[in-house]
Amino acid sequence: MTPQERAERAAAAMWANDKASQALGMRIDNIAPGRAVLSMAVQDQFLNGHGSCHGGYIFTLADSAFAFACNSYNEITVGQETQTTFLSPGKSGERMTATAVEQAKTGRSGVYDVTVTGEDGRKIALFRGLSRTVKGQHFEENTDA
Repeated sequence: MTPQERAERAAAAMWANDKASQALGMRIDNIAPGRAVLSMAVQDQFLNGHGSCHGGYIFTLADSAFAFACNSYNEITVGQETQTTFLSPGKSGERMTATAVEQAKTGRSGVYDVTVTGEDGRKIALFRGLSRTVKGQHFEENTDA
């Protein structure tokens, strides 16, 4: 199995159980080893008192992209710590895109940066996630090859 096939199978297995991302209307636009691109339209119920996308929804999109990127090796991996910097508001009706890229992966620890952008390309948020691999796989795979 190629690394790309492994990433795609792990994403499919995760997506099948990811009710939160599905319920928010997210979609997986791209998946590769150590990388994921997810997007989500800003719905009216996501708007805060300022009429812009609530930061919690922006964070959730970034966190989901982080999750799919760090789980792309068919190893169960969880978030250990995150930091988010909000740069500009998400606008009603626009599709936000979160691009997660692996910066480092050593042993059971990983570092991932996620950039959330608006449809016009402006940066909405920067997110850094630290991951930790735990026991288990998303699908059974013989790793003794």
